[in-house]
This record gives sequence, structure tokens and C-alpha cells, in this order.
Amino acid sequence: MNSIETTRLGTDGPIVGVQGLGCMGMSEFYGPTDTGEALATLERALELGVTLFDTADVYGLGANEELVGPFVRAHRDRVVLATKFAIERRADDQHYRGVNNDPAYIRKAVDASLHRLGLDVIDLYYMHRRDPQVPLAESVGAMGELVAAGKVRYLGLSEVTGPELREAHAVHPIAALQSEWSIFARGVERSAVPAAAELGVALVPYSPLGRGFLTGAFADAGQLADGDFRRHLPQFSGDNAAGNAELVAPIRRIAEQRGATAAQVALAWLQQRAEVHGLTAVVPIPGTRKRSRLEENLGGTRLVLTGEELAELEPIAGRVAGRRYADMSSTADAREV
Repeated sequence: MNSIETTRLGTDGPIVGVQGLGCMGMSEFYGPTDTGEALATLERALELGVTLFDTADVYGLGANEELVGPFVRAHRDRVVLATKFAIERRADDQHYRGVNNDPAYIRKAVDASLHRLGLDVIDLYYMHRRDPQVPLAESVGAMGELVAAGKVRYLGLSEVTGPELREAHAVHPIAALQSEWSIFARGVERSAVPAAAELGVALVPYSPLGRGFLTGAFADAGQLADGDFRRHLPQFSGDNAAGNAELVAPIRRIAEQRGATAAQVALAWLQQRAEVHGLTAVVPIPGTRKRSRLEENLGGTRLVLTGEELAELEPIAGRVAGRRYADMSSTADAREV
């Protein structure tokens, strides 16, 4: 397999492979983990041209940053490391989730991430979630100070609306917007994508495979392990799951006709959103813990869907039943006018 092509995040951001790797599941959320295979997957990804590796301080309560840190340090001149702050959890309360955008917290969070990663600088630092109670200019201003201090190279936001992206970009250049985007989830197109296209901000879609649902990896959350957080997502349970599973049929049909997989079709669809919406770059970060899945996903970078195929996939998102999360309060969708 040849190395994938490259693109730039933002107007003046880092150059990365056109597909990145989400590392969250290597530590938590998707059932049992295999550290050895996860580390081998990181190495294989780099061999194949993946250079954007995505983690967050909240994944495994810091364990994911500690996992990827040695890999990043070993290949520092080739890896673009992205991590995030803002979601607070408590070791003594597995159900607690808070959002903190306070400037003082941001300064502590970046130092903690740098320590866990064993790095002097973070390449791309995201605000993981937005707290509307804290003025956005104050939070982004504090993030900009981290760039001036040499602790961070580029800034990103996650799950923000178009107006919020414009407001933030006016305070400090934003290289990338990370939001859920897939054939199943297209809310980001309402205001954030047009704003990103206007400002020259790259899109970094997370969960581009619908958390595995688009690939047929499972058809109902009841099939998943007890510790898998997808068991609690409305789209994948009960009647919602049954109806949504039928929506995957066109993806499978196109995959069979093209000699590809459903994952490759879903990722190819996303790659072509850049041209559709006039974006400088769309760099999906499918998460996987296995080399075989990684190699399959990268095959999507070489698949170009026809106009007829794109038209067949177009109506799917509008027919999806159920919300992305049980609690949507911290998503951009909740703040769209």
C-alpha cells in the first residue's frame, strides 16, 4: 500500500496525511483493549502516511495521552499530535462529566497534558467542548497565550457553531474544527461548515464511520460488550437501531459494486465533502485499535464516488432516528439557532 496524500490544516497550519487516526478507543469506551496491538497500529499508521494522531486528556483519565506519548516522542519530526481539554471527569464518579473553559483551567490542563505526553509542545490543541457561560474570547485568548508561550503550535475547536467559529477565529487563527460528521450525522453542515470554508479552517470529522454502525460492525447496541459506551447512544438502541440499520443498505450496495468496503465508501464520501463545500481540507480521524482496520480505512482515500453514488447517499442522514448522544447539551447542535 502506497503512502497516502497530504493536505494542510488551515491556512497556515501543519501538513498532514489526508486521513488521521483517532486514538480514544485504544484506552477506553469501546470494550476490552489490547495495548500491544494498539501500539503496533500506531506504528503501521505512520508507515502508511498517517501523521495526525488524535487524543484528549479525558480519554482514560489521561491514560491515552500516556499511551501515545512514547510513540510520538520516538517519531517527533513526523507526527502531528492533537490533544484536547475542557471535559472534566472524576475518578471517583464514572458518570460525572463537566465542561470547563476557564482560562486558569486551560493553563493547568495544557501543562498536565504536556507532562503525560512527555512533550515540550503540542502541535494542535483543541477546546473539546464549549461552555457558553465562559466568554469565548477569554478562552481562545488564553489558548492563544499558550501559542505565544511555545507550549502549543496551532489551535482547534470541537463541536462549535459557525458564529462561534467566526468569533474565535477573530481572536486567534483556528487551524481545525473537529466535529462529528458522517453519512449519518450532518448537523455540522448547518453553520459550521460554511464558516470554516469562508475562514479557511480545515474540518477534522470524528466518528466518520458512525462509531462502527455504518460498517455493519453491529446492528444493535445490545450486541456490544457491557463496558461499551455505544450501548447508551439513542441511535443504536431499540426501534431506532432497527430502522437505522436498514439505512446502511445503500452504502453496502455501493461497496459491493465498487469492490470496496462500507467503511471505505463512508470515508470516501467525507473526503469529497471538501469539494462540495469549498473547504480547504477534510481530514477524517476514524478510530481503530487494529492494523487490519487501519489498512482498510486508508483504502477509502483512493476511492472516488460518482455523482450517482453521492446522490444515492444524500438522503440518509435526514432519515436517521435518534440523537447522537442521550444528553446533547454540550454539542453544537444544542446551540444552533
